[in-house]
Amino acid sequence: MALGEKVVLPMRGFDFKLKSQDLICSNASMTQHLQRGPVSHWDLFWSFTRLALQGFGGVLTIVQRELVEKKQWLTTEEFLEDWSIAQVLPGPNVINLGLMIGQRHFGFSGAMTAAAGLMLIPSLVVLSLAMVYASISDNPITQNALQGMNAVVAGLIMATGLKLIPALKKNPLGYSLCIFVVLLTLVLINVFKLPTVWILLVIGGASTYLANQQIKKAKAIEPD
Repeated sequence: MALGEKVVLPMRGFDFKLKSQDLICSNASMTQHLQRGPVSHWDLFWSFTRLALQGFGGVLTIVQRELVEKKQWLTTEEFLEDWSIAQVLPGPNVINLGLMIGQRHFGFSGAMTAAAGLMLIPSLVVLSLAMVYASISDNPITQNALQGMNAVVAGLIMATGLKLIPALKKNPLGYSLCIFVVLLTLVLINVFKLPTVWILLVIGGASTYLANQQIKKAKAIEPD
């Protein structure tokens, strides 16, 4: 088939005419999507090691920037889905996420590699810093510096949250309902001080049920 030649695809009485280069581009995009991710165990290990070493004051901001914006292992929508699962599971969120990504690409060995990257070298660094901090923790300059970092950490978390909001437009619940759930969760946590586990069970359970119903409705109206 020559480049530029039209291909006729019959489908229920309709003829769809596509040029061969369109098919090539579509195939290339699909291949690129399937190839997203770490190229080796070493890539996986060092990527999560660098991620953990940057995670001062929390890793959510760093995880989103590294995995979505820089390495593009995940889309924003995929990151939201994986992070939601990681947050529901017991244990640190970032380790749960690393286990999922590692297992997805390399199986059990990949999960263990990601976990090792997150804990091995960063643990040694943390122990070293803890010994240094123990000797200067009573210093007023040190205390003031740490308090000043609180505002920076809060700003980083808020910036990450704002980056993730546009991805909700593709959520089956609909953008408006998603924003309502976000605001409701903020009120329940900050105003009423409800335990996180109950919010996950009640609000998360209700949201999951409604999303599942919307997906079923969408499938029901799809043409055969």
